[in-house]
Amino acid sequence: MCTAILGLGPDGTVLLAGIRDEFLQRAWLPPARSWPDYPALIGGRDQRAGGTWLALDPAAPRVACILNGRGHPAPPDIRQSRGELPLRAAAREPIAPTGASTPRPVDPTTDPSGLTAFDPFLLVVATPGRADLLNWDGERFTRRTLGPGLHLLVNSGLAGDLRPDAGEHETMRIRHFQARLAAVPFPQPKPGASVDAAWAPWLPLLNGDRLPTDDPRALIVRRDFGDGQIWGTTSISLVAFTPEGLRYDFTAHPGDPAAWYPVPLG
Repeated sequence: MCTAILGLGPDGTVLLAGIRDEFLQRAWLPPARSWPDYPALIGGRDQRAGGTWLALDPAAPRVACILNGRGHPAPPDIRQSRGELPLRAAAREPIAPTGASTPRPVDPTTDPSGLTAFDPFLLVVATPGRADLLNWDGERFTRRTLGPGLHLLVNSGLAGDLRPDAGEHETMRIRHFQARLAAVPFPQPKPGASVDAAWAPWLPLLNGDRLPTDDPRALIVRRDFGDGQIWGTTSISLVAFTPEGLRYDFTAHPGDPAAWYPVPLG
């Protein structure tokens, strides 16, 4: 996942848009209950490593989504997939990286030791009325609780607090979409409403805002690296916790307004 957009309302509303960028050749499955070890969780499944980029526990409710971070990579001999982290976070489990030098269970919200088995990451964990951002850069772990308002997150960090090595495409994307999102009201997603009606103020922007995929501001991207290696936006997930209820909407064809659908939560 390359970009996350988080809206936090004073009434406890949490709105999360997760935009996933990946090589198109990497196989994955759409959101479902795909993990026997986590039967309560719903999310898209990465078929290579078995994890996910976003996991939701509808009963809690609790959602966790991950972005690749910047920093020092894990040693190759102990590296573990970051895709397990949203599953553990959504299930309120501590992280126990079995290949790490300290294999005891570790809760990253209180203790960073043992995280050396993971490449850098940014992990958003949210429940109604609260959202936390967990960041591991390969050397240092931080955790912050985000306040009400609009928050944009890219691989280099939170808008307004990016790493010095942030790329031009990240800074331009944030600048463009932060202004565009700030100019419209927060959606008021109601359970049972159509996706168009539920996310109306945000949806035209999440459908690309009419920007070409090679524009440095683009939210929906596509790059051809040759030899059949195409990298781009593979999906967008929308999760809402509101006083009226919960909903989860998804598209596997970003940019196509007709491709959105509600994910069954039962």
